[in-house]
Amino acid sequence: MTSPEPNERLAALFIESGWTMRQLCQEVNRLGTERGTTTQYQRPSVSQWLKGHMPKASVRPLIIEALSRRLRRPITEADAGFPSTPPSSTSPGTIDGLINLGSVDAVPGRRGVIGAALFSVALTVPGWPDVVGRMEAASAASHRRIGMPDVTMVSDMTDRLGALYDDFGGRHARPMAAAFLINTVAPYLRADGPENVRKSMMSAASFLSYLTGWMAVDESLHGLAQRYYVKGLELAGASGDHLAYCHVLRGMSVQAADLGHGPTAVRLAEAASAASPTTGPRMRAFMGGQMAHSYAVAGDRTAALHSLRETERSLDVAESGTGSFGGFNYATLAYSTSQVRYAAGDVKGSVESLHAHFRLRDSTDTHVSRMRFSAMLAERQLQLGHLDAACATWSGVLDEHPTIHSGRVDRAIFGIRALLRPHLANAGAREIYERSRLALA
Repeated sequence: MTSPEPNERLAALFIESGWTMRQLCQEVNRLGTERGTTTQYQRPSVSQWLKGHMPKASVRPLIIEALSRRLRRPITEADAGFPSTPPSSTSPGTIDGLINLGSVDAVPGRRGVIGAALFSVALTVPGWPDVVGRMEAASAASHRRIGMPDVTMVSDMTDRLGALYDDFGGRHARPMAAAFLINTVAPYLRADGPENVRKSMMSAASFLSYLTGWMAVDESLHGLAQRYYVKGLELAGASGDHLAYCHVLRGMSVQAADLGHGPTAVRLAEAASAASPTTGPRMRAFMGGQMAHSYAVAGDRTAALHSLRETERSLDVAESGTGSFGGFNYATLAYSTSQVRYAAGDVKGSVESLHAHFRLRDSTDTHVSRMRFSAMLAERQLQLGHLDAACATWSGVLDEHPTIHSGRVDRAIFGIRALLRPHLANAGAREIYERSRLALA
């Protein structure tokens, strides 16, 4: 048996990374844990990969993701010297892919099989020209015909599912959204109808797919969320809905920034801004606030502050007019400012901006976001050494926790014990420590 040829492409990426073999296998193992599939690779495995022995198909995405994150750019299978996946012509189309995705997600016992947690900076995001008009034709065997009342029903259901998430979190709302996608919306997407109605249905489905992905983020199922987001992009393009396409891209940037992937967040935010079909002040503010956060996470403080100033100017103009987009307001701007300050190392400034956010909130702001941002505020108050203030803030979060079914809120409460463990000599800290333990018992 002849020995394989050394994998020169993988070797070049490995050298560029500056890692040792031990560091690469450690990162691959860490990503395996993040994906929910534990791996235990050691240095000899990396040596074998570099010599040309092909890694298992299940581990290749982990290697590609590890290198993509390290090198801060998307790495493809071909870049790493791995066999490419089958061409897109053999992969499920938009509707079939949406059904497959929702079918797995709607059944709780099956969610783990898709490696739902792994966020990929190497994900290929389809550009607007790639998705415009791309959609399967209606099934010739379909006897269903849709009209605008059906579109209105899907939009109204999406709004109600969004309200359920806003009030209670995504743990129970997301399986409902997935079931609605596969049982009602997917058949509508295959149905016949006037062209304007079919495009409107695809646009409505785009926002539902985006919302379902947003709720997946709430449960840290980041790979699953990305899949829903990509389907949202495809549906937006097929419907010709430029605003929906940009909205989804911005949501993908929010996900990347919150996970600390600055360059990816910037790339997605810039793509959303560049693809925006309108330059109205509200839209500029909606995009600019996320752009500022992305730049800050990427370490570009100058660009972040410039984006914040531009966002504030745009919002000033928008507030004096009528209409809205994306719910972006002064409370949202204060939150974005807090995130920029925190990423720049200004913890005190970030706390001040969070206090401003809470002063500016109104009835349109959500229960889940209030819980999340309050927990964030408590953590930053503790970083400043303000133990009593942090405990008071956490107490409010714990008071409301029984009404919320949110993975992100649960994770914030789970983290309280580690943060307060050094302070258990304080009676107030002991009380919050014990309440947090009981809250997730």
